[in-house]
Amino acid sequence: MPLMDTSDPYVIRFLIENYEKNTKLRMRWNNLHKEKLNEAATLQREEKRYSELDVLKASLETLMPAVSRDHKNGARNRRLKPISDSSIVQGVAHMQKGHSIVDVGLGDPKGDPKLERPDTDLSSDPIMRPIDPKEKEILYKGRPFFGRKVYLKKRHTRPPEDRYYFAESRGWDYGWRLKDSYFRSHGSQYGCVNQLARERSRSGPAPDPKYYRNPAYKGTRCSLE
Repeated sequence: MPLMDTSDPYVIRFLIENYEKNTKLRMRWNNLHKEKLNEAATLQREEKRYSELDVLKASLETLMPAVSRDHKNGARNRRLKPISDSSIVQGVAHMQKGHSIVDVGLGDPKGDPKLERPDTDLSSDPIMRPIDPKEKEILYKGRPFFGRKVYLKKRHTRPPEDRYYFAESRGWDYGWRLKDSYFRSHGSQYGCVNQLARERSRSGPAPDPKYYRNPAYKGTRCSLE
């Protein structure tokens, strides 16, 4: 809505008439409710002359019985002996077993002496598997046929599950413990295994929709083992 032009004579006359009408309505309302306004404006009770400090003091006095009661209860409870949930305090010897590398079948104490330790030992499990002594000898022989670079190349040819107990990187999730897969355990030793593959989805594993067709044939993979 555009603003009114207050310099227009017709607009000025309109505003004056509305102001006068509003003033007359206010005066008429005050005359009708004159008695109620006088009654509301007059103080009909005795003046007690309370100060702000008196009001705060009265509010605190109402809380003092509860403070004294809680103080007595707290002093009595502090003298009581705490109730134990059991007669035996659980310690290291009572910890739940069955979750170590040896218990889950990922390592053998005979091959890795670090895995053979008492139950009271709270040190963390080793990260790497023991290194073959023949591979470790490469570090202590002369170059160029031996040395650090040759040792690292030799170690790189071994799969990660033969070097570590658990996957230490998200990149190792693909191919981790590939020997336990179906094709490794059921595949032929000198033959070709047909593989049915589908494009990997970026949104993660999910069921196929009803209208999706059967996976397409994508070639073969020859087993070298």
